[in-house]
Amino acid sequence: MIDFFKRFFSTAAENGGTPAGRDNDQDVIVAIAALFLEMGRIDETFTQQEMARVLSILTDRYGLSGEDADALLEEADRELKESVDLWQFAKVINTRYSIADKEKLLERLWQIVYVDGKMDQYEHYLMNKVSKLLGLSHKQLIDAKLKVLHSE
Repeated sequence: MIDFFKRFFSTAAENGGTPAGRDNDQDVIVAIAALFLEMGRIDETFTQQEMARVLSILTDRYGLSGEDADALLEEADRELKESVDLWQFAKVINTRYSIADKEKLLERLWQIVYVDGKMDQYEHYLMNKVSKLLGLSHKQLIDAKLKVLHSE
């Protein structure tokens, strides 16, 4: 598992996912994956399209192999089941990611939301909640949304 995280962080910098710090790297990537899973599941149906998008983001944007992405999602799922809320994940991201990195994270979350071409009320709620937990403004949230909508 340590090799997995070393590989992740050696390729993350090349793909726009550079964390601001290097301490507790495992916590950061697990927190990101937990947010991806939560977004996919928020409407109580985690479709194959949504899972494919999550895996695509992890492999394409973060440079993970399919096997590493699966292992990461298993760990993130365990962490989600043990968590009370999303604050613990946002706290880890907030201490290690820059504003620009958090904006990129919002874009990736929007990609999961819009994989089916629409946003439901639960996804809307969670996107607003996550942006607030990450200390980002409503403008940053909307800018990230528009960037994703205009690129697809």
